Amino acid sequence: MDAAPVTTTRVVIDLSAWAVVFATLLGPILAVQAQKAIEHARERRGRKSYVFHQLMATRAARVSAEHVQGLNSIDLAFYGRKILGVHRRSKGEEAALAAWKEYHDHLSTPAEPDTQRIWNVRSEELFINLLATMAADVGYVFDRVELKKGAYSPIAHGQIEDEQTKIRHGVLSVLSGETPLKMEVTSFPADEDFAAKQLAVNTALTDALQGRGSLTVQVKPSEGDNI
Repeated sequence: MDAAPVTTTRVVIDLSAWAVVFATLLGPILAVQAQKAIEHARERRGRKSYVFHQLMATRAARVSAEHVQGLNSIDLAFYGRKILGVHRRSKGEEAALAAWKEYHDHLSTPAEPDTQRIWNVRSEELFINLLATMAADVGYVFDRVELKKGAYSPIAHGQIEDEQTKIRHGVLSVLSGETPLKMEVTSFPADEDFAAKQLAVNTALTDALQGRGSLTVQVKPSEGDNI
């Protein structure tokens, strides 16, 4: 009757020993994996935050190269992650990608001249919606009024962009042959003394031909001629 308790104690001791062994072996591995997961999450958030900052900084210059680059980076920054081989996205990432898809579809649909104003209003609405969903995912709190009216753009910048656009359109129109290049000559450079002498010659020649004057002709022999 004394043997049973001894056996149970040995089993408990063996399990405890194996648990210590496993903990000793797996502890560093789990710590490394946890550190990698933290780094990946930090990098993923950093990419999303960078794209959001880029779009916020250029929201008053939406035809700039930096703004277009930011828009084209949304798909990659909010792509999500793979867990055990399964692609997963957070609700915030799904919302940001859906907003970008809708805005991209709108930008890819050119506006007709008579609907340009409606197109611009819709474009503004979709863009602000995109910024709002991205802000929520990366942890910023902005209301739609701040996103819409918080950007600063000097009037001079707008004037410069308009002038450059007109210049480009004008040059392309001339080079393509759609618009002729107009030239207007107002004066020619002239020597006044030469012009006066030329006028006198023309007057004398006209008078001689019309019998109102005489024309003297002097013939000089060339060298080698015998007269």
